[in-house]
Amino acid sequence: MKRSVYPRAFWPTLVIFSLVGQIAWVVENMYLNVFIYRMFHASAEAISLMVAASAVAATLTTVFIGALSDKLGRRKLFICGGYILWGVSIMAFALLRLDVLTPLVPATVSAASVGVSLTILLDCVMTFFGSSANDAAFNAWLTEATDEAGRGAAEGVNAMMPLVAILAVFGGFMAFDLSLPTSWTAIFLIIGIAVLLIGVSGLLLMRETAVKRPENEKYLANIVYGFRPSVVRKNAPLYWTLAAFAVFGISIQIFMPYLILYYDVTLQLDNYVLIMAPAVIVASAFTAVYGRVYDRVGFARSLFPAMGLLCAGYVLLFASTNVPLVFIGSLLMMSGYLGGAAVFGARIRDCTPHGKAGMFQGLRIVGQVLIPGVVGPAIGAAVLQNAATVLNDDGTTSFVPNNTIFLAALIAAVVLLPLIRFCKKEKSV
Repeated sequence: MKRSVYPRAFWPTLVIFSLVGQIAWVVENMYLNVFIYRMFHASAEAISLMVAASAVAATLTTVFIGALSDKLGRRKLFICGGYILWGVSIMAFALLRLDVLTPLVPATVSAASVGVSLTILLDCVMTFFGSSANDAAFNAWLTEATDEAGRGAAEGVNAMMPLVAILAVFGGFMAFDLSLPTSWTAIFLIIGIAVLLIGVSGLLLMRETAVKRPENEKYLANIVYGFRPSVVRKNAPLYWTLAAFAVFGISIQIFMPYLILYYDVTLQLDNYVLIMAPAVIVASAFTAVYGRVYDRVGFARSLFPAMGLLCAGYVLLFASTNVPLVFIGSLLMMSGYLGGAAVFGARIRDCTPHGKAGMFQGLRIVGQVLIPGVVGPAIGAAVLQNAATVLNDDGTTSFVPNNTIFLAALIAAVVLLPLIRFCKKEKSV
């Protein structure tokens, strides 16, 4: 197969926008849960609601903005402008503090409950800007800027970035005491400014993709395009892949919103960052290489090994609280998770009709974010319904996540296995 040759600015653009975007998503997906738990003593149900609301916001945004960017034929405007506004919305979280909220609410109202509600609302606002820039426009840009010969390699780099972002956030957060409001203020300001500056830099760095748009395309028709029965029948491989991706995502989202809390509160790993950092580094290197496996052997043959690593990680995390085994389990889990995500991402891009990448980003988010974001955390919250609690200094209680979230995630992963083989029948790869 002929190797793809990309413009010199392609790889720096991919790395910078993907990495900084993923750092922002890591703060939202992994640490905003810690923020709402530490600052406002949120319940598992509140965390589940926040994740679900964000997933709905991400899906609606990607459907409408993806179609709009297709209609206008402009990706760069949405990416750079979206990153700038995304950064501003992240900085706004610095205002969500009890010492700020308490004087503003009546004495009969709990400032903590107001903080929970405002966090969920602002998370949806932040998700709107982030999904416009990253989910809708950047992912469409990446689909159009790559071709089948080199898509696995590019997707391997793209899929590696969540782990690199986790490493950067873990390492950066070591300097902060997450029980202090001032620490969160600094975190939101630093991340927000970084995202904003990347948006500004993209105005000079990023090259617009040259994809012609038919002049007679109608915006509303573009929005519903991917949901038409005739389009579903014509692109069956894409829809089966999205269905499998949704089940994969449910497995991940059962435990992911509670993962840091599990390390910190349940296992009492004060140094969990030092324990996890080597696992993240190894898993990142694995994911960068594993994307190329898809280019060589195709969808099913590259996904099964990743699923095996994921399930092995679940087993170890469920079976043991021994620190070395937790490290190994986390390494296997993250390698399988990101390796699988790279394979699904490349497959979806390969199955996306040429010139209609923006229209299908909404469908991708339905499978990648909406269904997993609503179903997965709800299953996790149900599993943790009778979890143990701890007494906080102010007399309130907080739940303690337990290892059953990994057993539930394993069951969801096993359900996916037959579907992978069915997807394989839909397209020869």
